[in-house]
Amino acid sequence: MRLDEAEVHARVGEILDAHEAMEGPLLPILHAVQDAFGHVPLEALPQIAERLNLSRAEVHGVMSFYHDFRSQPHGRHVIKLCRAEACQSMGADRVAGHAQARLGIGWHQTTADGGVTLEPVFCLGLCACGPAALVDGRVVGRVDEARFDRLLEEVRP
Repeated sequence: MRLDEAEVHARVGEILDAHEAMEGPLLPILHAVQDAFGHVPLEALPQIAERLNLSRAEVHGVMSFYHDFRSQPHGRHVIKLCRAEACQSMGADRVAGHAQARLGIGWHQTTADGGVTLEPVFCLGLCACGPAALVDGRVVGRVDEARFDRLLEEVRP
């Protein structure tokens, strides 16, 4: 769905106004913009940069550094699989390969029906129960291929 540029500009302006007195406001602004739109529209970056007296490259660099910021809307459900070393040692690569094959998508992609977005995440703090996943914000441990399939059945109609 394409966003109306005037609506984006107006809403981002409100967010910038709300953070005007804040010290170091870039991350809170990016979070607020993502909360408002479900992602950070790329057309918002020049407006943010201008207001904060930063370059567009600086704003884009911060946004792209943090994996939780998205430039495109995600699916109705977001499944994040841990890619950290502890989970990898417990089979996370195998689960990731299974997930990608089952969904028919790669990392940072959304299924064609808009149902599921698959994201990598680096450490959910559940190392003793790896491989770990985050399913719509719910942390799940000991995810193998069968458990992944059950989780997928829970979120898909």
